[in-house]
Amino acid sequence: MILALAHIDTWIFDLDQTLYPHEANIMSQVEEKMAAYMIRETGLPPIEAARLRDQYLHEHGTTLAGLVAYHNIDPYSFLNEVHDVSLDTLAPDEDLNRLIHDLPGRKLVFTNGDERHAIRLLAHMDMADLFHGVFHLEHASWIPKPALATFEKMMAVHAVRPETAAFFEDSSKNLKPAQALGMKTILVGPTALTNSDNHVDFRSPSLKAFLSALT
Repeated sequence: MILALAHIDTWIFDLDQTLYPHEANIMSQVEEKMAAYMIRETGLPPIEAARLRDQYLHEHGTTLAGLVAYHNIDPYSFLNEVHDVSLDTLAPDEDLNRLIHDLPGRKLVFTNGDERHAIRLLAHMDMADLFHGVFHLEHASWIPKPALATFEKMMAVHAVRPETAAFFEDSSKNLKPAQALGMKTILVGPTALTNSDNHVDFRSPSLKAFLSALT
């Protein structure tokens, strides 16, 4: 165990592209469906719709939050459509599951996805029994990470003490409030090692690589 993490009793994991590798291309499918949804709902040409989608993502944390704020769309309709993707490229990883299982203390999922998406993915990866709880977008009243209020709500619901918690994410911006609250932060993914943000404590090309080194 890395000495700086020896005190951790709650391990918090983002879901998409954290609990599974980027190479599974799940989110690329989701992004394609989001692009088509934006074009249809806004009536904009593809380039302008993509620009607006990036604006919503930057300003509101998710495309969905911007669509809800400015277009009065039904969140469930949007999420059901964009998360209707193939999982054929994603297989359970027994070694990763064992590494998560063997971590001392509680394990939680903290995702900007909805409940249906989280349940489907965790079941597909044989991870459903590994976690003590899942905090998803409905629990957050549709306010996504990195909103501080959403972190605070997650901690209140699951009685998380930030000073003894570690948070794994593939998005650096979502780690900033976690560190400000007192959590240890771990950035994972193919670009993690080139990241230099001060609010990132540890970096690894994948969750599996980090946990393997940890043990």
